[in-house]
Amino acid sequence: MNPQKAIIFDSSTLISFAMNSLFEEFKRLKKIFNGKFLITKEVKEEIIDKPLNIKRFELEALKIKQLLDKKIIEMPSSVGLKDNEVARKTEEMLNRANSTYKEKSRDIHIIDLGEASCLAVSQMLNEKGFDIIIAVDERTTRMLGEKPENLATLLEKRLHVKINSNKENYNFFREFKFIRSAELVYVAYK
Repeated sequence: MNPQKAIIFDSSTLISFAMNSLFEEFKRLKKIFNGKFLITKEVKEEIIDKPLNIKRFELEALKIKQLLDKKIIEMPSSVGLKDNEVARKTEEMLNRANSTYKEKSRDIHIIDLGEASCLAVSQMLNEKGFDIIIAVDERTTRMLGEKPENLATLLEKRLHVKINSNKENYNFFREFKFIRSAELVYVAYK
């Protein structure tokens, strides 16, 4: 039996689809994927709830909300995850990621709640046997999982300080799989 599949979308990817008016391609991608498209509560707040109150972003927020209303994208509860468990795991991810790099004794903040919640849901579903990938365009989050040592070098260049890393976290974050919106558009196009 094949495992269930899911793509967990971070705000950055959905914003890319919205800003480029690619909702029809997004719907087509959902049809060919044969799995779940998920967003977390934190991502929903970033791309629907808050923008609905900002005139400049209201139209994109309404279009994304329509995807949620039509169950093209769904919340983690649709796959049996409880909000309080996701919140607890999100806090763990946030703390772990944001303590991976230090400048002297000060932790360097590298991800926010949205990205942490995507990592949390990914890990939780992976433990349930799902085949999971996180759709994220935000470079820092992708580098944390794909090339954490390069992220340390980038932080040193940006901040002009010596960075110390908790290398134990490198292997932990390498377990996550990422895809960018451009790659998803390519798949939909093909």
